[in-house]
Amino acid sequence: MPPTLIRKCPRKPPISERPLLTVEQANELGELFWILSNDTRLRLLHALMRTRELCVNELAAEVEMRPQAVSNQLQRLADRGIVGTRRNGTAIHYRVVDPCVISLLEQGLCLAEDAGSRR
Repeated sequence: MPPTLIRKCPRKPPISERPLLTVEQANELGELFWILSNDTRLRLLHALMRTRELCVNELAAEVEMRPQAVSNQLQRLADRGIVGTRRNGTAIHYRVVDPCVISLLEQGLCLAEDAGSRR
């Protein structure tokens, strides 16, 4: 079964038009940013975005890490619903399933690059 194409992030009201974040929403957002603040997880997500779907061994080779370490990081992303899995025999293939994370990482990279050029 081929990987599902990732849809665009659904349109939402601009943040300036939303009510002030509740404590629960702020905590949830903080947890999400904590998950995404890990350099290994960011590299894994980028590798998946570039290829759509990879198994643990392919991802491990891509980021030059041991498969077990990669698997542990992927589990954290899967627990948050950012990546999904597909089993093919004994191999588990991972793909990004949250379309909003793609936009977020694109914006984050843009911010990092622009901030670096302003220094």
